[in-house]
Amino acid sequence: MKSLLELLLKRIVKYPEEVTVVEYEEQGNIVYEIVVNSEDVGQIIGKDGRTIKSLNTILNASKGEKEGKFVLKVIR
Repeated sequence: MKSLLELLLKRIVKYPEEVTVVEYEEQGNIVYEIVVNSEDVGQIIGKDGRTIKSLNTILNASKGEKEGKFVLKVIR
């Protein structure tokens, strides 16, 4: 999932070489911390959060039954 998320993020941002995704587990959920160039934060979040919500939906739709919920955090 991490590689899928990185691929999608690199297609969205202006500075794909600065995309970093850190994966860890917290309270049964899989958390992805997304670090991008400060100019790309708006692109990742999108208008009214639509882009980040769509990414979260894609990840949750493609997960296996045993995996927990995915949480995306954009770090500024």
